[in-house]
Amino acid sequence: MKKLLNTLFVTTQGAYLCHEGESVLVRVENEVRLRVPIHTIGGIVCFGLVSCSAPLMGLCGERGVRITHLSERGRFHARVEGPVSGNVLLRREQYRRADQPEAASALASSIVIGKIANSRTVLQRAARDHEGKGGMDDIERVVARLGSLLKELENDIPLDNLRGREGEAANLYFGVFDHLITAQKEDFKFVARSRRPPLDNINALLSFLYTLLVHDASAALETVGLDPQVGYLHALRPGRPALALDMIEEFRPFLADRLALSLVNLRQVQAGGFVKSESGAVVMDDETRKALLLAYQKRKQEEIYHPFIEEDVPVGLLFHVQALLMARHLRGDLDAYPPFLWR
Repeated sequence: MKKLLNTLFVTTQGAYLCHEGESVLVRVENEVRLRVPIHTIGGIVCFGLVSCSAPLMGLCGERGVRITHLSERGRFHARVEGPVSGNVLLRREQYRRADQPEAASALASSIVIGKIANSRTVLQRAARDHEGKGGMDDIERVVARLGSLLKELENDIPLDNLRGREGEAANLYFGVFDHLITAQKEDFKFVARSRRPPLDNINALLSFLYTLLVHDASAALETVGLDPQVGYLHALRPGRPALALDMIEEFRPFLADRLALSLVNLRQVQAGGFVKSESGAVVMDDETRKALLLAYQKRKQEEIYHPFIEEDVPVGLLFHVQALLMARHLRGDLDAYPPFLWR
């Protein structure tokens, strides 16, 4: 089992990363603010105006530590990593499946089943936890429809139809998402999903968390030798990590969405931590971003039961477990890809 390593998030603007021996140093205004042994780091994520020395990038490449550069809002800019690893035969099979409609649809179906099942569980738990509050009838109606969609997915469905089912499930789920927000309703009201850019506070939280999921999923896929760019549910586009986007679908509801809701409902983030730009995009300030990153890292340390491998696993290792299961399926060791189902 892969050791659970931390991700170093650097959000201070103007920070400079370098190394001294086996340690990564974070300097701000020529002062060392942080010193971290490189063997304890699984990845480095830089937000905004953060730079890295060439020797540090070389060391990270040798040690398999990925450096990712994002905008202050969390939009992907670039990635620095070492040589491509993994079995070339595994990647060839991955590419073959992507070119075979039936094989691609079978893999995409497992991913959509995981997403819909976990979305349904999130709503079921909300209905139980907030019994007697407004909107529960709507939630129960959506839970029933999601159950029907899961039954429909027991049959073989062409990829385009499968994407239609996935889109319907997402619209139903987000159609009742506002009912899950029980505090700070005026400041975090959810009307609809807005992505690039996020147009309100709750969408800014969700988009930022989804970016973190993509980073972790991409790292896990490359660790087992898969190509994050070639997926099955999401259409292939230059520069788009389609397989990483596929993988995070099953993680969005119970990891990202639940975390965003907890931060809002427990008042761990406040409306004052969000700023609307002239373009209408909403971004988080430094303190809110740090609070979110700390909460995300803490959540990844918690253990959760994995029903397929029948073991308790740290949440942060779920990406690696699912990547291994996908690789095993592509090699022919498993008849189908088993998505993570949250119970």
